[in-house]
Amino acid sequence: KQWYQRRVAITAGIKMSTNTPQQLFVNEPISSHAFNKDLSQVVVSNASAETHIFKKGAGGKYVLDTTLKEHLERVTSVDWAPNSNRIVTCAGDRNAYVWNLQQDTGEWQPCLVLLRINRAATYVRWSPNEDRFAVGSGARLLSVCYFDPENNWWVSKHIKKPIRSTILCVDWHPTNYLLAVGSCDFKCRVFSSALKELSDKPQTSPWMPKLSKFGTLLVEFSTNNGWVHGVKFSPSGAQLAWVSHDSSVNVVSMDNQTKVFTVLTASLPYCCLLWLSEDSFVAAGHDNCPDLFNVSRDDVKYGARLDIKKEKLSEHNMSAMARFQKLDEHGLTETGTKLHTTHVNCITDIRAAATSNGKVTRFSTSGKDGKLVIWEVNALCSAIQGLSI
Repeated sequence: KQWYQRRVAITAGIKMSTNTPQQLFVNEPISSHAFNKDLSQVVVSNASAETHIFKKGAGGKYVLDTTLKEHLERVTSVDWAPNSNRIVTCAGDRNAYVWNLQQDTGEWQPCLVLLRINRAATYVRWSPNEDRFAVGSGARLLSVCYFDPENNWWVSKHIKKPIRSTILCVDWHPTNYLLAVGSCDFKCRVFSSALKELSDKPQTSPWMPKLSKFGTLLVEFSTNNGWVHGVKFSPSGAQLAWVSHDSSVNVVSMDNQTKVFTVLTASLPYCCLLWLSEDSFVAAGHDNCPDLFNVSRDDVKYGARLDIKKEKLSEHNMSAMARFQKLDEHGLTETGTKLHTTHVNCITDIRAAATSNGKVTRFSTSGKDGKLVIWEVNALCSAIQGLSI
């Protein structure tokens, strides 16, 4: 008994060190979240037309600080530009807003974005240089938006062909001039996004062998049989990974774009992913848990499940007599549908929270259970035997 109590104490210590969960909303899902530069604030969208900014309190917990009210329908996606300190939001009302913090009043002021779409906006991301952002929508087009100082608003240029369905995810290449797009037509595509209005001067690369104008389709990949839920370039931009609704994980290198490595997993579909380094990434979704995948030059392999299951003391400490007494009094056994993962519903978003030497040392997840969880990569490597990132 003493040995087991000591083992449970060690397990509980590992659990606390590997991740830090916080229940931001009760009975409300989180669709998207993003941190500011120093992680002192986080912006969150849930199942409403309001966007919430939480500020880190004295105890390390995030508390509600500001509510942004401008949208008329549910906010679907948010992003926070860390250097320029601007927030962008998009929603089902077919609108997007860029929020600027007024230093004199401390209030967030919205700036109009001319999206020119007739369906809901679904996804938004700032570019690495933070001078533009991309908005996916159900209008079967991608809006690349940049600031127009003459009119003091953000205008957009559209990428339409050959997108045939709703865009679910977008990611920028580190060079700022390429965009990866995942959509409901079972395709993952890479487009040129250089804007002559901003005097862009992109360089050629294996992704773009020759200089191409805005909206040029550079490469297209097909999934087996599922919507593309998440897409992400590696830190160097040399590799591209995406996850789809057929529970597959796909990786391709820019040096050999005809060879796509596909892993058909036994888990429920993934909804998002994040590269931790050039050789590994995590994917999360309907299994309520982030999974690690390792990438080599000629293979992609499943690494490990990063959530350590909670121990149930009653199963081990309870004697046979006590078990029968419980069954007689309550008509219950220890079997049930209780989940033993940190998240208890689908994970909808995953973000890098801290990096060091080109590797992610801390990442965050949010989900339909209303939780925000921050994961410590070094603690995970120590807690899970054989884990390499």
